[in-house]
Amino acid sequence: MPARINRSACYGWLALSLCLVTATTAGAQDKIPGIGPSGAPVEINGKFKFTEGPATDKNGVVYFTDVPADKVYRIEPDNSTTVFRDQTNHANGQMFNAAGEIVCCQRNGVVAWSPQSKEERLLASEYDGKPFNGVNDLVVDSSGGVYFTDPSFSLDGKSNQPVNGVYYIAPDKKVTRVLEDVRGPNGIILSPDEKTLYVIPFVREEMMAYPVTAPGKLGTGRAFCKIEQVPGKKNGGGDGCAVDSRGNLYIAAATGVQVFSPEGKALGTIKTDKVPSNCEFGGKDLKTLYVTARTSVYAVPMEVAGHRFPGGPKGK
Repeated sequence: MPARINRSACYGWLALSLCLVTATTAGAQDKIPGIGPSGAPVEINGKFKFTEGPATDKNGVVYFTDVPADKVYRIEPDNSTTVFRDQTNHANGQMFNAAGEIVCCQRNGVVAWSPQSKEERLLASEYDGKPFNGVNDLVVDSSGGVYFTDPSFSLDGKSNQPVNGVYYIAPDKKVTRVLEDVRGPNGIILSPDEKTLYVIPFVREEMMAYPVTAPGKLGTGRAFCKIEQVPGKKNGGGDGCAVDSRGNLYIAAATGVQVFSPEGKALGTIKTDKVPSNCEFGGKDLKTLYVTARTSVYAVPMEVAGHRFPGGPKGK
């Protein structure tokens, strides 16, 4: 039976299904031809508060956030987890850049952390003289720029900006609002060729795709695909997302991680025992899909490799 949580008790940045949680089942599931899974999901740890933001470094090591606990964890080679950073200002989505820093969404801004010194530098905390609403997720492009989502929810319940925005931080730290008409923008990712920006709303079925005409410049968007709904429920959207080397899009949703072709065709769903919030490819060969899911983190062996973003593992 679905568990219901009162909306007033929800953290906005926990996204689409904390306010309507539906359990998934990781038992027998269909394998997507040529994609996977190639084996059963492995629960790495199930004792967190709410996991999010998986990010892969140049060696294939995955870091993830525990948002309410205010911590960032690292998954060690033996699948144990260690605390990388605490007092993170409610870190959420994150990704490595080409310099080896973790670029991270905090409560109301975007920062970069050095894994070695753990020093923090601020990239953006406001737009047009006003703080952001509650920065959620991001993607780093090959020029070093950062696209990030800023939905209408925040920890204090305030909306500082007048719109649900998607923003771009240029390498010189200039911030521009590139989208202001997406209701509930949450997950965000680029296609492997960086010609398409995917924006994942958490309050609607249609996921959006925008042509990238230049870094930080977008053309007219289109509905890319529709999220499969939980039986008996409607209008659920997506949360975090990932992309593989073939350009297939992986979207965390209430039924599991839903996979779509570059053309927007539904290919299948990768299921875990708990509802996923985000996902990312990791491991040295990028053939493990790491799924953050409520109190757990799962490792799912795959046939296809993930896309190598600028800060991720280097190609051979």
